[in-house]
Amino acid sequence: MTAAVSASASAATAVPSEILRLSAAFLSEALSQPELRRRIFSAFRRRLPQPNPLLRPLELATETIENAVSTVNPSVRSSSLHLAEKLLLSHPDSSFSSFLLSLIYSLRDRPRDAALRLIDVFSSNPSLARSEIAPAIFEDLFLVHLIPVLEWFHDQRSKIMASSGPVHLESQLNDDFSCDMSVVLPCTKVLSKMSGDQAAKLKELESNYERVIDENCTVFARYFREVLKSGEGGRAVKPPPVVVEKRGRVDVLEEEEETTEDRTADSEASGFNHGRYNPIWAEGDRSVEYYSIGGSSSRSTSYSYPQRVSAPAVGSTPFPPAPPTFTSDSETSGSSSEGDDSAAGSSSESEAEDEERNRSMALFEPRKAHPQRKGDSNPAEPSCPTGRLMAESENPSGGGKQTTPKDFVCPITSNLFDDPVTLETGQTYERRAIQEWLDRGNSTCPITRQKLQSTQLPKTNYVLKRLIASWQEQNPGAVLDKSENYSLEVTPIVKPMMHSTSPDSVISQASLDGTVSELRHSINKLCMSEVLDESEMAVLQIEKFWQEFSLGINIVNMLSKPPVVNGFVEILFNSVDTRVLRATVFLLCELGSREKSVVQTLTQVDSDVDGVVALLKKGLLEAVVLIYLLRPSVTSLIEMDIIDSLLVVIKKSPDELMPMCLKPRTASVLLLRQILGGCQEYMAAAMTIKVISAGVIDSIIGSLDAEWSEERMAAVVVLSKCMQEDGKCRNMIADKAELAPVLESFVGAADAERFEIVRFLSELVRLNRRTFNEQVLHIIKDEGAFSTMHTFLNYLQTALQEQCPVVAGLLLQLDLLAEPRKMSIYREEAIDTLISCLKNTDFPAAQMAAAETIVSLQGRFSASGKPLTRAFLLKRAGLEKRYRTVMRMENLGNSNVEFEESLREEEKAADDWERKVVYALVSHEFGLLFEALAEGLKSRYADLCSACFVSATWLAHMLGILPDTGIRGAARVCLLKRFLQIFKSTKDVEDKALAMLALNSFIQDAEGLRDLAPSMKDVLKGLRELKKHSPFAFEMLKVLSEGTESSADLWNHKDLVQVDCSHNGEVLSIVCYKDIIFSGHSDGTIKVWTGRGSILHQIQEVREHTKAVTSLAISQSGERLYSGSLDKTTKVWSIGDDAIHCTEAHDMKDQVHNLVVANSIACFIPQGAGVKVQSWNGGSKLLNQNKHVKCLSLVQGKLYCGCHDSSIQEIDLASGTLNSIQSGSRKLLGKGNPIHALQLCSGLIYSASSSLDGAAVKIWNASNYELVGTLPSTADVRAIAVSSDLVYLGCKGGIVEVWCKEKHQRVEALQSVTNAKIHCMALNGDEEFLVIGTSDGRIQAWGLS
Repeated sequence: MTAAVSASASAATAVPSEILRLSAAFLSEALSQPELRRRIFSAFRRRLPQPNPLLRPLELATETIENAVSTVNPSVRSSSLHLAEKLLLSHPDSSFSSFLLSLIYSLRDRPRDAALRLIDVFSSNPSLARSEIAPAIFEDLFLVHLIPVLEWFHDQRSKIMASSGPVHLESQLNDDFSCDMSVVLPCTKVLSKMSGDQAAKLKELESNYERVIDENCTVFARYFREVLKSGEGGRAVKPPPVVVEKRGRVDVLEEEEETTEDRTADSEASGFNHGRYNPIWAEGDRSVEYYSIGGSSSRSTSYSYPQRVSAPAVGSTPFPPAPPTFTSDSETSGSSSEGDDSAAGSSSESEAEDEERNRSMALFEPRKAHPQRKGDSNPAEPSCPTGRLMAESENPSGGGKQTTPKDFVCPITSNLFDDPVTLETGQTYERRAIQEWLDRGNSTCPITRQKLQSTQLPKTNYVLKRLIASWQEQNPGAVLDKSENYSLEVTPIVKPMMHSTSPDSVISQASLDGTVSELRHSINKLCMSEVLDESEMAVLQIEKFWQEFSLGINIVNMLSKPPVVNGFVEILFNSVDTRVLRATVFLLCELGSREKSVVQTLTQVDSDVDGVVALLKKGLLEAVVLIYLLRPSVTSLIEMDIIDSLLVVIKKSPDELMPMCLKPRTASVLLLRQILGGCQEYMAAAMTIKVISAGVIDSIIGSLDAEWSEERMAAVVVLSKCMQEDGKCRNMIADKAELAPVLESFVGAADAERFEIVRFLSELVRLNRRTFNEQVLHIIKDEGAFSTMHTFLNYLQTALQEQCPVVAGLLLQLDLLAEPRKMSIYREEAIDTLISCLKNTDFPAAQMAAAETIVSLQGRFSASGKPLTRAFLLKRAGLEKRYRTVMRMENLGNSNVEFEESLREEEKAADDWERKVVYALVSHEFGLLFEALAEGLKSRYADLCSACFVSATWLAHMLGILPDTGIRGAARVCLLKRFLQIFKSTKDVEDKALAMLALNSFIQDAEGLRDLAPSMKDVLKGLRELKKHSPFAFEMLKVLSEGTESSADLWNHKDLVQVDCSHNGEVLSIVCYKDIIFSGHSDGTIKVWTGRGSILHQIQEVREHTKAVTSLAISQSGERLYSGSLDKTTKVWSIGDDAIHCTEAHDMKDQVHNLVVANSIACFIPQGAGVKVQSWNGGSKLLNQNKHVKCLSLVQGKLYCGCHDSSIQEIDLASGTLNSIQSGSRKLLGKGNPIHALQLCSGLIYSASSSLDGAAVKIWNASNYELVGTLPSTADVRAIAVSSDLVYLGCKGGIVEVWCKEKHQRVEALQSVTNAKIHCMALNGDEEFLVIGTSDGRIQAWGLS
């Protein structure tokens, strides 16, 4: 039950200005100290249930606030804070969100809102707020109103303590504190004086105290909110009554007329320091007097936590025999004397044992329980005890004392040097301490562990000693007294991490004291034992203690001393027990993540770091966390050569590794980012390839969803490198990556990290499937807690000049997902940025980035992420070879049917996207972009000029497709002269073709033709040169020459060379590949000839077939040559630079008369009827069994058969479907009419048979099987070759007829040296020469020009 007690007498009414002052001071301190913020955030996170889906928005807001605090850009700060505020206000209210909002409002100069939100923390979670978040606010603002609660509980505690029986506990406590306020009785001694019932009652009282304080905090938080809302001079708000609970019945306390100061003093005397009820030392805390060394004293009523000091300090401090109480001087003296008598009379053997035990355990008691706040003064506080360690002197609580330089302190004794000696290792020690070390049998340096050549100590280091003396004269207040008692053992100090206002439990503290004693014993064994097994067992015991009590008491300082850390390192170097090694690494990681001194100790000796690296390489994967904590430089990381080990860790499942302060995978990804981002380009490329080949991309993708933004950023950088180096992983990343966390990281990231995210997203949308690309763009646009486009627009306005084009390109793509004809600020800003960067000659890097961005906007990419804009424009200009090559590489691994269907869908999506992009670009400011591109074409940088040329060609060509809105005229004014100049001057066929494509857009207008008129002669000349490469040039030439041109008119054939191979029999087959010609002969010989320079110069001759080589075929990849023979075998040859080598031989079970190959199958004509399809794995089947096939052709999965009965069939190898193109005919005059040759080119089928019907060659449409034309030759045609403009017919009498492909007219006849029958013919890939093979064993070549 509870009772309401008026607080009006116990405290004055709160004033808004005081609340604002206290909250502003606290928030200012929090914003100025990153470490304090980190601890507060950590406290909030610990109280949240895990896993918690609501934690991510809070983490995002936290990162945004940290970025706002660190940035110097006001606009970035304002934007970040606004976005964080918006996110938190949409988040359910919690103590964490209220605290974050208070920080935001403080940064935005809204002190009242900040104070209100800070008060909300006490309202929603009072226990956390007063104990860990803002204890100073609780003490100064809340506690003064809760004095009735403190008094009441003090009374209850006194009653429990008074029931101790014969040994009066309160008296004992007072006697124990008679020598010094700062010496605190250990908990075990108090516990030994209590009965079980007393301990239970005391524990219940502590629980009640906590609950009542929390209830009152909530009540008074609402009261302070009302006070703040009323404002100065507003209506008075009456303080609420204080809630008090007492063992199930209501207690009503009478109001007393006391001042606030009296109440405060009374609460301090009652043991409620800072609102903290402490049953251990409360009885001894009453208004003590503090004495200086000189004996003067001054009464102080300011509350202060008791301090614990070492035994020497207690004995050497001249304190009075008994502390006076707060009642009167006479009472003080009386109680002192009684206390002395009581202490003397109550000594016993059991008490002596207790005293001995407590003295040993007191070494582990905290030296300082509470740092003095700024503003508190205690001028009569005793000077620092003589035996304290350096950790205390380096962290003075106040007074302005100077920190003692570490070089002046012995690493063994932690005291100021008195007689320093410097060993041969360079380390300096106190003479007596190092002598004791050597006397124990050691022969190494304690810190470096290097073997000492001599154990005889050198002379005193007088230079150092004089420096110390000089420093002592200048800083008398910071002098450390030299201790007479030093030890090589570790004396730990427990330093509290946070303020605490909750009471310590006597029982739990007593149990911990015993555990701490065991810990001290283990530490001593670790540091001093020469037996490895004992040291290993000590490590395991320390790890067990850490796991069980790391949050209960702070043992970090205890374990962070150099001797302890060096002990751990010794274990790493000497132990072979995996469990011990993992425990050691775990402890060093935990310590290193909390104390910088541990990292400093480890990095002092290079061999320590090398040892940790060696353990990682040997398989101790958890060591990667320690390497990360040591923060080695990029150069050191590269020299460590740990990339393989990092990849092993990343590939491991987290369940296979030990839980640590930082996940090993996280540490590995972070280190990987450092290495890839810090090494030279060629090294980074090699390492990135190693990352990709290791198969860890999937695991790194998982880090994009990590809770820690640092890990997400590292994953972003690594994945960007992988996509840039080998873009084939791009599809997997786009398919599996969670982009929402990445986009959320963007808001709170620094500028450099923001650009990494933008670059990652820009790389991600370079997919070779347009439909998938747009899906990813939609995800980027719609995911995340904030508006992605608005965020990118804000960043675009502050990004560096060379970064702007990439940001603008991504922003423009996101905007174009909507209807492009609507006005958009995002689109306008993005295109303006691209144009301004393209014009800015002061930043060539920005110009290049802008030009490349415009090229990539076309939207077509290869599997590796390279833009296909140039290749696609060349295809449109009639040079399809390059584009076909690229698409063929894309087609690898797909069936032809699937590829064709998917290609049509992707082409439609790409065309739609291309139209939207071009419309947006050229419509901006009525073609302002053309002016910028024209300036880029004049650049002295070749790469920039080339990129601008491709962009300008693309846009100019698309103007001929889009409806003309007058923009074509603006483009003509800016670009026509430049295109003409390139077309007339360039020797590069591709550049000439691109310029032709752009010029074609301008000749559609009368104004364009008029501007071209002065240069028409040069244009026509250039088009005639392009005719043999591009049918588009011919079409354009017909337009400009009014249709009088024929593509065949310009071709000329020159007889080059002929060779006699009659000794090898007939030449039955010829194929060309690049600069090599292969020929197959009737005696089983295969010959290799040059195709460049001295053409038909024999390189190699092989004969591995026993009978005639009837056919040769080149694989699609160009890496293999296949040969079919009448000896019933097919051989596979690898094609080298100057020779071929047989790699496989397949038994075909039948004679091979004609062979065609595709991927994993081969088709050939056997001895009998039908066509045999043979798999390289061994299986075979017979198709078209009713026909005797004479010739074959295989194109895109479809097999075409020319038969003896003059019929032609098409067989779909995937489905087995057979279609008839030409039906068979009966024999005429008893003679057959076979199809001697078949060729497919540009969707047309050319078939050669007899000329009895007036046309030896018929031309069929491959899609609908309709006859579209004939070549009315009367010759007996045995072979066909088709070029871009001409059709070559090899005839029986040694004649090669040349026909115009377009007009179906005979152009020329080429005569071979003899009248022998032409068996085979071939054109090289560039259509530079024609080669034939004859029945009399001759090979002849003609050059084409």
